[in-house]
Amino acid sequence: MPPSASQIARIFRDEYGRTVAVLTRILGDLDLAEDAVQDAFTVAAERWPADGLPPSPAGWIITTARRRAIDRVRRDRNREAKHAEAMRLHPAVEPDPIGPTDMLDDRLRLIFTCCHPALAPEARTALTLRLLGGLTTGQIARAFLVPEPTMAQRITRAKRKIRAARIPFRIPAESELPDRLDTVHAVLYLIYTEGHTAGVGHDLTDTDLCAEAIRLTRLLTELVPEHPETTGLLALMLLGESRRPARTTIAGELIVLAEQDRTRWDRALLDEGQSLVRTCLRWNRPGPYQIQAAIAAVHADAATVVDTDWSQILQLYDQLLAVQPTPVVALHRAVAVAEVEGPAAALALVEKLDLTRYHVFHAVRGDLLRRLGRHREASAAYDAAAARAGNAVERAFLEGRRDALH
Repeated sequence: MPPSASQIARIFRDEYGRTVAVLTRILGDLDLAEDAVQDAFTVAAERWPADGLPPSPAGWIITTARRRAIDRVRRDRNREAKHAEAMRLHPAVEPDPIGPTDMLDDRLRLIFTCCHPALAPEARTALTLRLLGGLTTGQIARAFLVPEPTMAQRITRAKRKIRAARIPFRIPAESELPDRLDTVHAVLYLIYTEGHTAGVGHDLTDTDLCAEAIRLTRLLTELVPEHPETTGLLALMLLGESRRPARTTIAGELIVLAEQDRTRWDRALLDEGQSLVRTCLRWNRPGPYQIQAAIAAVHADAATVVDTDWSQILQLYDQLLAVQPTPVVALHRAVAVAEVEGPAAALALVEKLDLTRYHVFHAVRGDLLRRLGRHREASAAYDAAAARAGNAVERAFLEGRRDALH
């Protein structure tokens, strides 16, 4: 049966990153590889509905893209060096099929190239979504709410930087791997958090962005198996995503964790996330993402909010603050302190934090003041939080909390 347009689109999403990675290694040119892969998928969209799917769609795309790249180089008559390169790339016989291990290595090389520290942080995110996720420039621009030309320039500049700085298309040496993986984790987590609660806009979440972050993180766990922080990051995303069905009403209004209907949580994602957390515990090499995942797992263990083991959560936040001593971690720890020691103790901690630009700071402060009966101050705190919240759903929720005080 001929493939449908949706099947071809799914193959495009699944195979785009790996084929770009393979072609980049073969051709030695990121732009040429991406253009060739796009050409190959255009041909596939024309031929596959009539001819049917080939036995190996990925292999078909790689072979077709490679031939298209050679043709493109040969057409550039003004550059003899590239013409010579095309001759070199076109052997008398086709290369041996590329094995699964080669593809994994190529994708790992591409991830580290996209997330290289020499690139600007926003460029790392854009390149990762473009080259590994197969998202269009327009899709990425909409996700991060910037004009499409701005995002296109960002991606173009990043590719130029890769060429100019001669950033190698390789897997880092073992001594470099921990620091380089930290950068990759940060990019993937940024993609997820932007999807989980959009920084601005009228929707609370961007489900496509969350799905792409999880897909890429799953890929990374295949590429670097048994890496605790990579596994912890995947667990954290899965546990967070499991709550999505209960995070909003039918009308799209925000429901905070304490008020969610836990029967609506996605049990399959919960079970997988908790299983990964237990795996991390057996490795006994804790890091920030693993600890955050463990906190999410404790919340998931509670059938109702009153069953939550806040003492254990506070202990985990103590560990997290020790390895990641940031004001934001201290703020979230204060929420656990409020449940264990009371809102007055938590408020004393919150008042010491320099986070006045962060809307969550004001929201937490407002909740603590409300619980202490200081409604006028709480109202002002909710106003400050709403004024700084870019997401319309969050803003409406905060304004509702303020109005309920009166």
